[in-house]
Amino acid sequence: MRKLSLAGLATVSMLAALGAGFSSSASAETQWEKDHPRRDQVNDRLANQNHRITQEVKEGEMSKAEAARLRSNDRTIRSEERAMASQDHGHITKADQRALNQQLNANSRKIGN
Repeated sequence: MRKLSLAGLATVSMLAALGAGFSSSASAETQWEKDHPRRDQVNDRLANQNHRITQEVKEGEMSKAEAARLRSNDRTIRSEERAMASQDHGHITKADQRALNQQLNANSRKIGN
């Protein structure tokens, strides 16, 4: 049986700790995300669309005025999501999620065209 040197043991320990940190952070989910999966999905889509709008403006494929209109639409959707959640103890129903996703789809189609 081969013995590890102190440096080798330290390296193995460090790699194991790094591996554990990466695997847990990649799949980590906040309590809010676990408790509100429908709201989380809608909010993730809103964040993604905002990122896409920013990229389109940065690349010169969208005017700042068009970006402002699309962001205004997304703010309206977010406001509607919050209003829906306030009616059901902080949750949105499947029907609410479907309606919000239809609005997000319509706005998404305007990004990148």
